[in-house]
Amino acid sequence: MTPVNILVVDDREENIIALSALLDRDDICLFCTTSPNEGLKIAWENQISIALIDVQMPEMDGFEFVEMLKSNPRTRDIMVIFVTAISKDAKYAVKGFGVGAVDYLYKPLEPSITVAKVDSFIQLARHHAEIRMKNEELQNMAVVVKNSADIICTADAQTFLIQNINPAVEKIMGFKPVDLIGTSILNFTIDEQNDLFSEKLAEIVRESLHSSVSEFKFKTFDSTIIWAECRVAYRNKKLFLNISDISIQKSYEDQLIKSKESAEYGKKVKENFFANMSHELRTPLNGIIGITNLLRNTGLNEQQSDMIDLLELSSQSLLGVINDVLDISKIDAGKFKIVRAPINLNELIMALYSLLKFKADENNIEFLLDVDPATPLNLMIDSLRLNQILMNLLSNAIKFTAQGYVKLTVSVLQKEESRAQIKFTVEDSGIGIPANRLTSVFESFEQAEDDTATKYGGTGLGLAIVKKLVELKGGELTLSSEEGKGSTFSFVNWFTIVHKTNEKAANAEEPMLEPFENVNVLVAEDNLVNQFMMAKMLKDWGVEFEIVDDGRKVLERLTVKHYDLVLMDTHMPELNGYETTKIIRASFAEPKNSVPILSLSASAFDHEKEEALTVGMNDSLSKPFKPFELHEKIKTLLAKENELKIKHSLPHA
Repeated sequence: MTPVNILVVDDREENIIALSALLDRDDICLFCTTSPNEGLKIAWENQISIALIDVQMPEMDGFEFVEMLKSNPRTRDIMVIFVTAISKDAKYAVKGFGVGAVDYLYKPLEPSITVAKVDSFIQLARHHAEIRMKNEELQNMAVVVKNSADIICTADAQTFLIQNINPAVEKIMGFKPVDLIGTSILNFTIDEQNDLFSEKLAEIVRESLHSSVSEFKFKTFDSTIIWAECRVAYRNKKLFLNISDISIQKSYEDQLIKSKESAEYGKKVKENFFANMSHELRTPLNGIIGITNLLRNTGLNEQQSDMIDLLELSSQSLLGVINDVLDISKIDAGKFKIVRAPINLNELIMALYSLLKFKADENNIEFLLDVDPATPLNLMIDSLRLNQILMNLLSNAIKFTAQGYVKLTVSVLQKEESRAQIKFTVEDSGIGIPANRLTSVFESFEQAEDDTATKYGGTGLGLAIVKKLVELKGGELTLSSEEGKGSTFSFVNWFTIVHKTNEKAANAEEPMLEPFENVNVLVAEDNLVNQFMMAKMLKDWGVEFEIVDDGRKVLERLTVKHYDLVLMDTHMPELNGYETTKIIRASFAEPKNSVPILSLSASAFDHEKEEALTVGMNDSLSKPFKPFELHEKIKTLLAKENELKIKHSLPHA
């Protein structure tokens, strides 16, 4: 509860102390002063509700003080209680009440009477404050209603006769408010909707609805028809109506509906045209390709064979363009289906890589492949469409890259028991895409520049198909590009894991690997599956080991313990393997700063191997690796470390 402000003015300090002691409560905020002038200032600056004023004061007596309070609009509503030691003669009481006091307290003060009177005036002050607040709300509401752009009115819930209505009715409908009082609100609607409006209002009353919105046609004073949105509420046997003119919105809606119907019709015509033309072209083209194959099996001389090769190449190229157009028309028409089946993703990726690598090699472009070892082997995939997506992206990347590299990355973002979220990324160091064309390249028949088709060829359908296929598969295609530096396309999707027994792997015999003696290894690996695999191998080899999942934890463990070897994953959260190695080499003291570090990376790229050696790693091993490969690396690094130790322990010549 908000405290009530009380002002105490008395020229004697001891009187103020006595009153303060009596009124020391949480629901009271006291302002005390011995100066009348200071009291006036306090009253002006604070919302004072009650004032306890001494009558006899040297500078200004209490009567004069109260006269000044009452003369100011800001302080005139303060309830004044005179505190006096003079006679209780009626003339003093009359004078006090005459200047505006509401009561008297006589000295010496009787505590119980003082507290009782103050309590009663506190309740009165709170009541007054509540009344003032409600009056302000009513005044504000009256201003809002009067100036509202909507028609606001009340009507009797039984007769529907208008009781009050604001001036907006004259602007919207042309009727003067005074002429509508006592008339039926039903008269607003057109004749055809009169019964419907009556039934709606009756329903609101019958069900005591506090909120109901509906639309009706109203007729104005000059018989113009307008659309009105009626928001109606029922309370205390009255209907409260807020009526808005929505004729303009309705006109826009009608236009939008017509535009939508026109657009849908145009879209349907376009889809039918593309579909029909594609089918009509593909039918004879299939015949050409078939005859070409038949001719190849007949006796041909070298010149004829070369001509058949050119004919087949041209036919296949044309068929690809036609199929692209057909796919676009099917997707836009909603007739395209995704058909999933159990597929070995690794085989699909490797086949695609092998197919396109020769094309990259011809252009002297480095074609890089990075497949996350955690990628499930068998997944439910529409292999035809995934192949189509990756083929389009990779072909584009190779076509628009004059020098440098094209890289395909397959990474696992999330993995659950029955499904995995996989991200496919195609990155290149090609010509890039201007910032103002990043969106338009995904539109049919659009390319990054107006002369792209002239320089590089193509229909501009590839990326449009890729985007639509990715979305149909439930994914999202993203693009980042910088003109002159290259582009990166990526898409993410969830795939259902299919559990199949890899018989070849199951039957393969692992070579016998010798155990290690007294070897302590720290493993930095953030992938749970890889952690399990590493733990199994090291345990079989008799290695003592600890596993952490980021670089910061590597540093923490090295501060408290020495290890013979660190197996360092290069790509980890928080602090990656490269940064961690730099810190170890620069910040730790011997022998910890020279501990052998083996880089374990899912990337087989030369530049990453070079970076590993540059930051201070001793060797690298690319994932996926076979157990004997890791065993051999560990064996070699430990042997080199032992040689260095022996060398340093020998006496100098």
